[in-house]
Amino acid sequence: MKRASNDAKNGQTDMANDVLIPTPLRGYAGKQDVVQVEGETVGELLQNLTARYSELRKHLYNEDGRLRSFVNVYLNDDDIRYLEKEATAVKEGDTLSIVPSVAGGANE
Repeated sequence: MKRASNDAKNGQTDMANDVLIPTPLRGYAGKQDVVQVEGETVGELLQNLTARYSELRKHLYNEDGRLRSFVNVYLNDDDIRYLEKEATAVKEGDTLSIVPSVAGGANE
C-alpha cells in the first residue's frame, strides 16, 4: 500500500514505499512486518528506515556504514547487488525486501 504525503515547503508529493521486515528483525522495527518509508533510492529508503528505528541500524550496517555481507536487499524481485546497489532508483509501487542470509546445517 502506498500513500502520498505532501511537503508544504516545496509543494512536492513524496511516495512511501513498502519495506518488508524479516521476522528476526521485527523486534527492532516496532514489531512490524511492513514499514512505509519515503526515498528516491534504495539507500535513502534504508537510511530513513534506520533513522526511524535506530536499533535496526546495527543489524543492517557494519561499523564502516556498509551493508553487512549477510544482509540481502531486493527491490521487487531483483537483488540490488546486481543493480546499482544502494544507488538504485525507486519508483512508486516498488517494494524493498530485507532478507538475512541463513547459514548452518547438520554435520553428517
